[in-house]
Formats: sequence, C-alpha cells, structure tokens
Amino acid sequence: MERSDPIYLDYNATTPLHPAVREAMRPFLESHFGNPSSSHVYGGRAREAVERAREQVALLLGARPGEVVFTSGGSESNNHAIQGVARARRRQGNHIIASAVEHPAVGEVCRYLQTQGYRVTTIGVDGAGRVDPAAVEHAITPETILITIMHANNEVGTLQPIREIAAIARSHGVPVHTDAAQSVGKIPVRVEELGVDVLSVAGHKLYAPKGVGALYVREGLALETLIHGAGHEAGRRAGTENVAGIVGLGEACACAADELPHRQTHMRALRERLHEGIASYVPDVRLNGHPEHRLPNTLSLGFPGVRASDLLSAMPAVAASAGAACHADGVHISETLAAMRVPEDYAGGTVRFSTGMFLTESDVDEAIAAVRDARRSLGATRGGCA
Repeated sequence: MERSDPIYLDYNATTPLHPAVREAMRPFLESHFGNPSSSHVYGGRAREAVERAREQVALLLGARPGEVVFTSGGSESNNHAIQGVARARRRQGNHIIASAVEHPAVGEVCRYLQTQGYRVTTIGVDGAGRVDPAAVEHAITPETILITIMHANNEVGTLQPIREIAAIARSHGVPVHTDAAQSVGKIPVRVEELGVDVLSVAGHKLYAPKGVGALYVREGLALETLIHGAGHEAGRRAGTENVAGIVGLGEACACAADELPHRQTHMRALRERLHEGIASYVPDVRLNGHPEHRLPNTLSLGFPGVRASDLLSAMPAVAASAGAACHADGVHISETLAAMRVPEDYAGGTVRFSTGMFLTESDVDEAIAAVRDARRSLGATRGGCA
C-alpha cells in the first residue's frame, strides 16, 4: 500500500507526542482546567500536577525539584540562562565565552548582549565540530562571568566535552550553561556528572508538546528574572503555568528515564543502517561530525556535486533537513558546517537525517531507496544556485 506521508527522518527538528504523554495531558486539556495559583480544589489539582512534573524532570536530570523552572521552551530557557547570569554578575565582569556552533537561541542572545556592553569570545571547533577545553581555558579572563557551550549539536550531533569544560570553569569560579535541547531524552544527561550550573531543556525534542521547556538552575546561583510579573515558579518566571504542557513534559521525562537504554540502541542501529545503506550507493558521501562522540540518532551527510535543496526535492518520500540554503547570491552554508570547515562542495549538499523511537527498519530501507533514486536522478552535476 502506498504511504500517504513521507518517512519522517527529522526527529532533531521536532518529535511526535509519546502516547503516554498524550494520555497524561488529556485530563488537563479536557477537565482539569484550574489555575495552579488558585486556592480551591481546581487550583490544587493543577498545582499538584505541576509539582509532580517538576519531580519527574528533576529525576531525569539528577537535580532537586526546586532547581527546575518551567519555561515556554528551549529558546526561553537559553535566554533566561544567559541573560539572567550575565545581568546578575554584571558587577563582576562583562565577558562571555561561547562556541562557534551554538544554536541561534544561544548565538543570537550573545550577539544581543554585545549591543548591551558585554564582550563575547567565540571558540572555534575542530573538523568534527568539537571544542577544545584548553581553548576555553585560554579564553577565560578575570572579567569572564559565563561560559555557554551546547551539549549536543543540532545539525551534526557532535557531543561537546562539557564535563571537562565545567571542571575548568569551576576552578576559575565561572558558571557554565549548556543547551541540552538535543541531548535530553537521547543520552544520559545528569547535571552533577556534567558539572554545569544552568541547563536548558526543550519539550518538543523529547516527545513532549511544543511550547514547554525547563531550565535547571543550580541551587545558590544568582539569576536575574527574564519575565517579570506575579511570583510564579518561586519568583523566577512570571506567567500562569502551561499546566497541560508541563504535565506532558514531566511524563516525557519519566518515559525517557525508563526507555533510555532501548531508545539509544534503537536509534543508533537505525542510524547505522541508514548510513551504510546510503554509502553503498553513494560511496563518496561524507559524514559530518564526530564518528563516535555524537548523538545516537543523528546522521549528517554531505553529497558532493548536488545541492541539498535539490536532493530533498527529488525525494519527496523522505522528510529530512538541509545543511545549506540556496539564495540568489549562492549557497549559504550553515554556521556549524562553516565552523567545521567542511569543503564547500560537501557542505552545499549536506542533508541531516535524524532517527527516532517510532522509526522502523522498513522505514529506513525505504528511505535508502529514495535517497539512491534521488541521487541517481540528479546525476553528479556540480554547481551553485541557479
């Protein structure tokens, strides 16, 4: 029977709802509509649900419930973390260290803070997309007030040596923030093992709904409020809580805690099957990212001689993402691929495939055939944007 929708290989962009998450949310979409700040029984039910979810998130991260702040998603969490620490420590200095491969939800925040008088040092990466901890230490000055380095790259999946960076930062008395939007729910993420002070979570990357996230804030760390208003979230974040979304995030974290070993094995096996299958038909395809230190589900491949947009258009049966955009003045390579110094011919033809828990071997085999046929239909014609 012909498939009505394309094979979904874009789990890094967003994930479908986990069935258990959908069921956990249902009462709070249909009947339990109370405001957690209300003192009556309706409010009490909502408040209990929010606090239970806080415990579930904390358990997955190895944190205390009181260190978890609910937000509207990864972007708000990153903004709150970076701006909050920077402003709280402004009297101590104005220097921030970030990497060259950060998500815009971090990179753009740093650029904004530069307009407010802060200095930002951008640390480069090697050809696999990894930051050298020694380079971070070399960049630290007496004015450094924050280091923000992502845990896992959203494009190529490369994992950063956060534990080593955090140990260096701690020896200099500098707090560390990590954007863990892509890693939570895919690999173990424990705040004490990583040694970080602030960590961002995005619900829709781990089978929870969009519009909800969390921020881990180590107890005792000064963090200026980003959203002002009534004293929600222990005074850290104003706004009536998104109860249904928070319940969904909590349940997603509980599911991740139970399913993580299986998920890792499943996603990695499908990723390798996909890679081997594509490479058997396109032997000159290039792997972008670290071959070992990367997410178990992420496969960034550079196809020489073609444009990523053309390749994706030629395989409508597969939903994946391009690593470069085509514009009138040429191919615009992503900042991550540029920082990794991926050769332009490969960077312009880079496609990111990301596997997930609802993908099957049959799906992967169909995707391999679709990539093969698309690549053959395009031939090996080189060229930039027309």
